[in-house]
Amino acid sequence: MAGPEWQSLEQCLEKHLPPDDLSQVKRILYGKQTRNLDLPRKALEAASERNFELKGYAFGAAKEQQRCPQIVRVGLVQNRIPLPTSAPVAEQVSALHKRIEEIAEVAAMCGVNIICFQEAWNMPFAFCTREKLPWTEFAESAEDGLTTRFCQKLAKKHNMVVISPILERDRDHGGVLWNTAVVISNSGLVMGKTRKNHIPRVGDFNESTYYMEGNLGHPVFQTQFGRIAVNICYGRHHPLNWLMYSVNGAEIIFNPSATIGELSESMWPIEARNAAIANHCFTCALNRVGQEHYPNEFTSGDGKKGMDFPVGGPHRPPFYLLPLGRVSSTAWSLSLGTKEGALTLPFLCMYCGSLWLGCGSFMGDHLVP
Repeated sequence: MAGPEWQSLEQCLEKHLPPDDLSQVKRILYGKQTRNLDLPRKALEAASERNFELKGYAFGAAKEQQRCPQIVRVGLVQNRIPLPTSAPVAEQVSALHKRIEEIAEVAAMCGVNIICFQEAWNMPFAFCTREKLPWTEFAESAEDGLTTRFCQKLAKKHNMVVISPILERDRDHGGVLWNTAVVISNSGLVMGKTRKNHIPRVGDFNESTYYMEGNLGHPVFQTQFGRIAVNICYGRHHPLNWLMYSVNGAEIIFNPSATIGELSESMWPIEARNAAIANHCFTCALNRVGQEHYPNEFTSGDGKKGMDFPVGGPHRPPFYLLPLGRVSSTAWSLSLGTKEGALTLPFLCMYCGSLWLGCGSFMGDHLVP
């Protein structure tokens, strides 16, 4: 794992490579360069006042004569928890709602149509502790829980689809817990939910203490802005998981995550990119940021001790990928991964079926952007 003085691969390359070499290296690593999005001044000022970074990039595509462009502007949000993990549960949830509302307002200024929050965004990522209380008190109903009602108001107010990953308590089945993403339409209606299909049992990530593998399959949601799916966190390690969302018609697959450097630093920039190429869709990967401190010492089941959980990190910023594997510039290069931020980018959804010719069920027009 890289030391704290080393902030990001991009920053290292920019510091040490001549401009011409840097351009060629980025072309090989990331594909054709994306265009910086001209964001509204009021949005940039608001982000600065609220102490988070705001970046925007655009993928271009060739204009067509017969079809109107289906342009979708997507926003990814990474935030740290505002209060200590020892604060009362209700206060922590309220503080997170307030913080997300501040960020979502800025996303709306940028014209975002679909916004996605990080895995279990409305709580600390406390599953490393293997303690029941107070962490299971953060669990809510996916259909009408406090966080879902909050997101419904956001969606309706800003005319945006909201993807809200939470810890779900299924009241209809004995209060069973699930790692769930709730999808809310831009009119404020709950469209449905999807559950984490693959559960890690690695080091700090012994999540089966709290919930098991999802039982809802690979649902795809037809929103006003396109067909979307949510591949939660650990599911990105499983190629067939991505495949099934694509087979079911997803144009954009989101990957809200909570991972740390030593575990997946080298894999983070690769897996979602591979999925975009293999499955002919857009992929959007985002992670938590910050370092979370827990009151009681816990063991990880791997002989190591720990009381701090360094979720996120400077080397796993959010990014977007096109079906050809082109990568957006990442949102920011952060020291110690403590800075919050939002990344916005417009997609041309009909791009999904236009890049490859003769690919079986994915056949489409052969248009090169």
